[in-house]
Amino acid sequence: MTSLYDEFRVALHSVWTRRWLVLAVAWGICILGWLAIASIPNRYDSRARLLVDVNEILPDDAQIGGGRPQLDQIRETLTSARNMEKVAATTGLLPAGANEREKAGAVGMLQKSIKVIPQQDNIFEITSSIAVGSLSDADNAKLASGVLDSLITVFRDDQLRGGRMNAREGLKFLDAQIADREKALREVEARRGAFEAQNIGLIPGGSGSPAQRVDAARAELGQIDSQLVSAQAQLAAANGQLASTPATINIPGMGSVGGGVARQQLAGAQNELSSMRARGLTDAHPDVIALKSQIASLKAMADREGAGGGGGGNSQNPAYASLSAMRAERQATVSALSSRKAQLTGDIARITSQQIQNPGIAAEYDRINGEYTAFKAQYDKLLAQREQVRMRGEVQTETDAIKIELLDPPSKPTSPAAPNRPLFLTLVLLAGIGGGVGAAFGLAQVRTSYATAAKLERASGLPVIGSITEVVTPDRHLDRRKKLVWLMSGGGALVGLYALLLVVEFIQRGMVA
Repeated sequence: MTSLYDEFRVALHSVWTRRWLVLAVAWGICILGWLAIASIPNRYDSRARLLVDVNEILPDDAQIGGGRPQLDQIRETLTSARNMEKVAATTGLLPAGANEREKAGAVGMLQKSIKVIPQQDNIFEITSSIAVGSLSDADNAKLASGVLDSLITVFRDDQLRGGRMNAREGLKFLDAQIADREKALREVEARRGAFEAQNIGLIPGGSGSPAQRVDAARAELGQIDSQLVSAQAQLAAANGQLASTPATINIPGMGSVGGGVARQQLAGAQNELSSMRARGLTDAHPDVIALKSQIASLKAMADREGAGGGGGGNSQNPAYASLSAMRAERQATVSALSSRKAQLTGDIARITSQQIQNPGIAAEYDRINGEYTAFKAQYDKLLAQREQVRMRGEVQTETDAIKIELLDPPSKPTSPAAPNRPLFLTLVLLAGIGGGVGAAFGLAQVRTSYATAAKLERASGLPVIGSITEVVTPDRHLDRRKKLVWLMSGGGALVGLYALLLVVEFIQRGMVA
């Protein structure tokens, strides 16, 4: 502990013996630091808050740039180069007749100085930070709020004009796009018509491409197959019921009337057989075989009617007649389904064969159809968008699409936001004193001297017999007192200059307020 105390005394002595160096370094550092701080212009901040209300009258699917994307666009529009140039001209930052370089400089300075911070929902906080070195503090403070006033005015004027202008410009753009799509659509239609005319024998009729028509035919064929199986089952059931039902019934007391009922049924059956053969049914067909068996039975009954009967007669069975009509109807259904199946099978085979023989033509036709479909979809979409834009324009004509309300007007700054001069002046003073002390201590380490006998003994390794105390004469004592007064005057002047700078800083702030 004693050794540490001795080291401190030695260090303090080395600094005190070089006290004039401490004062000189402190003055140099403080003067340079304070001059640097004085060259930094004061920055004044002004803040304002805006409420931007988007008038969403139309439903969501008919909004043209509304909602959240439009609020983001508003935030970007606030600090656009066009608006910044207008603000610079209004506030006097941009003199009349300025060249492009000056305009770009003023716009760049404002874009860096103005910050737009979105808050909750559609509320924006706008901040302007102005620090122009060529202007006084009062002018900078006035300019900070003036920039926001001008920016809000320019933005309001643009929104009043821009809502209607955007609708008209949107309509013009969409009209041009619709005209281009319509022209392209007509060209594709002409190419498709020419292609169909050149390959009329290779492109089947009907709507859609060959591949689409084949898929449609196969789907219909699958439905017909299921319907045909059901119809054939129903016909087979009708044939079974008809075979087990007698054609006539015997009614006592009745004789043969009108040439006999059996002969009439026989004639009907023979006519039906002729109809089946006309439809292409062979003798091996189950329906033809059943009908032939029925005809043979009817012939036998007709022969018996011709021989004459006793006291009774045969009459036509109503149930048999009803089943015959049902069977005929089901036969017609089976025939129609079979014919349609044969037609679809032939169409599929013909289209498939054409695609195999001419694959390039089918692919080209599909490509042209796909191109036409794409252009048609784009054309319809543009027409719908144009109608939406027209409706939006009509809404904006009668009501403002965007309403701007000033929640907090631009604040009037009374003190600079930066730099914090009192703090910086104090830090420079402390840095000057610390730099002077450090310089004196460092010089003492370079120029080695021994302030105590013990230090000399440790450094040399030899015993020190004794030391001689300094004797100060009266003249020497008086000279030291004078130098001490000068030292204190120099230090006091440094502190006084620091206090003067603080007073000037606060006076300037009071003048701005």
